[in-house]
This record gives sequence, C-alpha cells and structure tokens, in this order.
Amino acid sequence: MEAHTGVLIVGAGPAGLATAACLTQINIPYVIVEREDCSASLWRNRAYDRLKLHLAKEFCELPHMSYPVDAPTYIPKDQFVKYLENYIECFDIRPKFQTAIESCSYDEGRKCWFSLARDMTTSMVLRYTARFLVVASGENSAEYIPIIRGLHGFAGEVIHSSRYKSGASYSGKNVLTIGCGNSGMEIAYDLASHDANTSIVIHNPVHVVTKEIIRLGMILVQHKPMDVVDDLLVRLSNFVFGDLSRHGIVRPKVGPLLLKEKTGRSAVIDVGTVTLIKNGTIKVHGDISKIKDNIVEFEGRKESTFDAIVFATGYKSMANSWLKNGESMLNDDGLPKQKFPNHWKGANGLYCAGLAKRGLAGIAMDAKNITNDILSSYHAQI
Repeated sequence: MEAHTGVLIVGAGPAGLATAACLTQINIPYVIVEREDCSASLWRNRAYDRLKLHLAKEFCELPHMSYPVDAPTYIPKDQFVKYLENYIECFDIRPKFQTAIESCSYDEGRKCWFSLARDMTTSMVLRYTARFLVVASGENSAEYIPIIRGLHGFAGEVIHSSRYKSGASYSGKNVLTIGCGNSGMEIAYDLASHDANTSIVIHNPVHVVTKEIIRLGMILVQHKPMDVVDDLLVRLSNFVFGDLSRHGIVRPKVGPLLLKEKTGRSAVIDVGTVTLIKNGTIKVHGDISKIKDNIVEFEGRKESTFDAIVFATGYKSMANSWLKNGESMLNDDGLPKQKFPNHWKGANGLYCAGLAKRGLAGIAMDAKNITNDILSSYHAQI
C-alpha cells in the first residue's frame, strides 16, 4: 500500500499529538503513525502508579486546549492520560497504531520524504511519501541501562523504571535504585513507603527543590534575569533542606534554571525522599564498582546485599535507527544538534518535536514552530 500526504508524523505521544492538533487548526493534511497499540504509551504503560506531572498544570498544556477548571495544580498520571484522550477526540486525531517506520529517506528528485513502514499486526509493508517529516518518536523511546561490571550475573531482579509500578511487591526486600533524577528519587521514596529496605546511588550533583519553589522560579524567570532567579531558588532550597552534602547530595555550581537551559537536566522536585534520606530510612551510595551474585560493591569498597535493582537511568532516542538523511538535524545519539530554541528544524522539510528535554511546555513550542514553518511554504509547494 502506498499513501501520499502533506506531513508524516512519526510517534503518537504528546509531541506527535500536539503537532497533529496544530496542523488540524490550519487544515494541512497529515498522517500520524505509532508503533505501539495506543497513544502516549510511555504514560499509559511505562509510568509508575504514584506519578504526577512534576510541574504545575499551566506549564504542561498542549496547544489549543487547557485543562478542566477543576483539575488539580499537579496533574496525576491517569488524569493526564484522560486529558490526552480528550485532546485526541477534540482534534479528531486518528493515529495508525502498530505501524513501525523501518526506514525514511529524502528523495532529492521528487523533493519528498519516502518512508517504508510495517503493519505489525499483518506484516504488510506500507509506503508513505510526504513533503514534510516530523520526528516525534520521543527522547524516551528505548530504555537505557548503563554497563556495570558483573550486572549480567546479578542473582536478584533487575528492572528499568519503565517497568516499575509500585513498591508493594518489594516490602521487606533490599532494593537499590540507580539514578537520582525525579524518577529515581520518587521510586526510592515509594519503595521505602512500602517498607522496602531502600538504597539509592547518587553520583552526580543535583538540585533538590520543592514544587512550590520551582513553580515560583518558572513564573519569575518570565520577568527577571535567570541568574537572579536561580540565586533566589538556591537560597530558598537551602533554607528548606539545609546542607545536604553530608547526606551525599551535592548541588551543582550552575543554578537549576540555567542548568536546565544548558543541559536539559531538571532539578529534582522532592516528594519526601530527602526526609527519609536524612533520617537514614533511605541509604545513599556513590558509584558502583562491581556486582557479584547479589552483592554490590560501591566506591571505597563498601558492600551491600540486594534482592532487586531498579534502574532509573533514563532512555535514549532511536530515531537514527530508521531515519536516513537526518544529519542536518540530529546527532549520533538521535537528539538535536542545535541548542534550544533552534533545535526543531532540519533540511528539506525535516522537523523534530519533543526532543529538546524541555518537557510538555517545550513540546507545545515545537509543535507551534513546526506548524508555522510548514504553513509558510506549504501552499507554494502543492
């Protein structure tokens, strides 16, 4: 089967849906394909039960649709999924599910993107040609687990955070969480709350803030210089948490908003983990040297025995596995070459949405920028 369309969107997560909605608003035809059997599969199937959006709802809206007036300030996972379902219905978005793009390349002669896809239910090969291509398959498309000496021989359970749901099944067990971002810190809290003997590896400097502090910062930075706001956020965080270095948590030298701007690394929004670290309920370890059987050796030759290891070590983009001729936009890791906010556009009608590590607000910006750029040249090309 061969289909022609104005725009091909690869991925039906929030980035793909936002782009589709924006295109719908200006009546530009598109096809949106998704390898999973549902939209936003990360949120539906690979998120832990207690997850809420870490930022206030005003920073987490997709284009052209607000949250209901009675929605809480911090949206729980299930309510966010419901919001996405309403979004799909509102803009009549019809993703072609279980459709995996196997290769996509630019045809110089025809001035279009030529894609080969496979219907995963029938194995039928599908062909798409499009003037414009939007990579919206996500920075979170494949689990990332670092190489650790002896990990393959670990005698206990090893899971990635994408498969973690709740600490209920780990009660009484010795569990190590690796990764000190928002997921790792919250999973450690959830494990301890379910009476697991919990440890966490923290080896990078990290900003820890409250949700109120980061919300204040995101409001103030719209009116004040970032360095001034960052200084205030660090002072407030130090006032709330005190000196955490004695507990193994060291602040970066760069402020939280500038760090996000430069590297995409977010501050950790505390859900109660810091209190449990301070009182010894959650133990903090440095880097892992090696693993043997169920014994983990940390730097300084400290050893502990564990029944399970949860890797909250993030994901990686898989766009380069299928996208050819994408070198104008993506680096070898499948992420944008250009820094935000100039990351979203490549050559020959190639775009990316949701790859800049800017959360849902960044996705909304990408979708609007892409749509406006397509509109500026669309009618001249048809």
